[in-house]
Amino acid sequence: MVRTADGDFGAYLAKPAAAAKAPAIVVIQEIFGVNGVMRRITDALAQQGFLAVCPDLFWRIEPGVDITDQSDAEWKKAFALYNAFDVDLGVRDIAATISYARQRPDCTGKVGAVGYCLGGLLAFLTATRTDVDAAVGYYGVGIESRLPEADKLAEPLMLHIAEEDQFVPKAAQAQIISALKNHPQVRIFTYPGRDHAFARAGGEHYDAVDAGAANARTLDLFKKALA
Repeated sequence: MVRTADGDFGAYLAKPAAAAKAPAIVVIQEIFGVNGVMRRITDALAQQGFLAVCPDLFWRIEPGVDITDQSDAEWKKAFALYNAFDVDLGVRDIAATISYARQRPDCTGKVGAVGYCLGGLLAFLTATRTDVDAAVGYYGVGIESRLPEADKLAEPLMLHIAEEDQFVPKAAQAQIISALKNHPQVRIFTYPGRDHAFARAGGEHYDAVDAGAANARTLDLFKKALA
């Protein structure tokens, strides 16, 4: 359990097989909760040698959300959760998760964060508001409205942008790229022809080639930044 002044909440934890101590990565959920997709990502990071933890950020609304993108009813529930979610409290909960991970005896003290969709925005805000050592955002929704916070970026941030993202219009993409492309801590990769959630295995817009490229870039950043 991750402890906060407001209460405790759960998280899915995956440990690397070999290392006594490892850097940690906080996996920041989409709007579907800590579901199978998020657990598989967390497990895959552990297999790469990281202590990986995926916090239940919807705990204040409904603990234990675990739904998919495979039915209209689940999409309806996901958007209801998204609309009820408090982003600022979410970042505070991520900061608590970073502290939890950093203080574990099996953590080296280095912690990164990676987020998807809603989590992509939260990864950006984690980079600007917390002491995380590196952050990666996949197709983050709403980053363009938070760009002034980039002045507080002190550690590496990587963003993956789908050029045909139905939830991040091209005007928003242009704003993000224009504001951040010359920032010394930021690297941006764009993916032509890709739609939102192109890295969500099993999803409608999944693309194995570009997902693989994005994931390799993410892994390379974490191996360097969290060494």
